[in-house]
Amino acid sequence: MKILDRYLGSAVIGGTLLTLAVLLPLIAFFLLADEVDDLGESYTLANALAVASLGLPRYAYHLFPIATLIGALVGLGALASHSELVAMRATGMSIARILFAALKAGLVLAVLAWALGEWVTPQAEQTAVQWRNALKSGQVSLRTSRGLWARDGGAYINIGEIQPGARLSDISIYEVDAERRLVQATHADSAVYVDGQWILEGISRSRISDEGVEAQPLGSAAWSSLLSPALLRLVVVEPQALPVWDLLRYVQYMRTNGQDPGKYETEMWTKLVHPFLILTMILLSIPVLFGSARSTGLGVRLFLGVMIGLAYYLVSRAFFFLAVHFGLGAWLAATLPVALFALAGVLVLRRVS
Repeated sequence: MKILDRYLGSAVIGGTLLTLAVLLPLIAFFLLADEVDDLGESYTLANALAVASLGLPRYAYHLFPIATLIGALVGLGALASHSELVAMRATGMSIARILFAALKAGLVLAVLAWALGEWVTPQAEQTAVQWRNALKSGQVSLRTSRGLWARDGGAYINIGEIQPGARLSDISIYEVDAERRLVQATHADSAVYVDGQWILEGISRSRISDEGVEAQPLGSAAWSSLLSPALLRLVVVEPQALPVWDLLRYVQYMRTNGQDPGKYETEMWTKLVHPFLILTMILLSIPVLFGSARSTGLGVRLFLGVMIGLAYYLVSRAFFFLAVHFGLGAWLAATLPVALFALAGVLVLRRVS
């Protein structure tokens, strides 16, 4: 049985990787097409290709469930077409045993997808944003655990938190002269973007000269900077590409400050149930296979896989909308679609068995 388990698992994993190998180049083409629109003297085709390539891990992560479904249908379907599944059944191997072998392969794929979403995708997205930002705007930005660092002319800026609605908090501005000597340090508790400039609130400023340091506490002041909200949106990674722990940290921050963390909390729960979604897609593939056996061709299996994936996408986005705009619990919005499709898979599987 262990040999058969490995054989079935390799069919599922091989089919999934083959599906990703077909889909990702198509996505890369569209990503490159978007970047080509911004080509210029400082942003070359090679730069655009590099940025588009760094965007692929994110799409691979989101495509993993549907790729697993199609891969299982293709891999196991090939075995069914050659009567190999029929031969396994004839030896006494039950559908439940075949499902168990496929789910073990699904665990491997779930771990791979989790590593992709938690480690590879965030780093790739941050690198892509930094490259695009530096090449397009001429500014140098860096996202670190201590906030966002950016260079704005002769000033170095640290922003502790970037909030929705063009608001910043915990801002430090360090200005240097032509000889790279610190001449002024400003800290502001918060900032809001109004009429093309930032309004700093809760300011403490220190002027540094050969005579000493002069402190200048201020209530508020205008701050003209090239670091606009549009540019910050380029620097800040979308919540879909953030790891779970960063999402959790930001959700806690928003709650502490009396803000609605609905979008970020729903994304966090969506990422937590993502491995279970991969297993659910394998569960759904088994009834499709044994309901049609050898009579269904590859094209029909692919069509069924795409339709199931599309149905899940529509249902999950509907629940996401309910969570963000109508107050449905984030955990419920993320877990209920997976539970519904898993239940449907079990019910259909019982009828097939």
